[in-house]
Amino acid sequence: MARQSSPPGSTFSVIGSDVTIKGDVRASTELHVDGRIEGDVACDSLVQGESSVIEGAVSAESARLAGTVSGSITVRHLVVLKSARIEGDVHYDALTIEQGAQVEGRFAHRLPESHAGDRALPASAAAAEDGEPKLTLAQ
Repeated sequence: MARQSSPPGSTFSVIGSDVTIKGDVRASTELHVDGRIEGDVACDSLVQGESSVIEGAVSAESARLAGTVSGSITVRHLVVLKSARIEGDVHYDALTIEQGAQVEGRFAHRLPESHAGDRALPASAAAAEDGEPKLTLAQ
C-alpha cells in the first residue's frame, strides 16, 4: 500500500515495493518509489529503488534513479546509478552516471530558464555558465 506523509512538516512520500499504480503521480515533496508506476511522475525530488519500474515521463528538480524508467526524463540534477535501466530521452542541467548504467535514448542539456524555459538542445549545442555541459561520470 502506498504510504503518503500528509501531516504538516512531512518530508517525503513512499510507494512500497508491493504497490502498482496505474495513473499519474504528483507529489510536492520528495517521493521514494520502490513499486511500479504506470503513468507520469512529477515531484520535487525522486528517489527510485533498484526493483522499481516507472512506465511514463519523469519530471523533477532532482532524481536519483536505480530502477527501470521507460519514458522521457526532465530534471535539473540527475544521478543515474549503475543498476538503472532507462529507455527514453533525458533532459538535464547536471548529470552524474555510474559506470554500468544502461540508457537507450538521447541526452540533452537544458538551456537556462532565463533564455529558453523548458526547451532542450543536444548536449553538444548547450553549455553551462563555463561553456561546458555539466556531466559527471561516477566510478
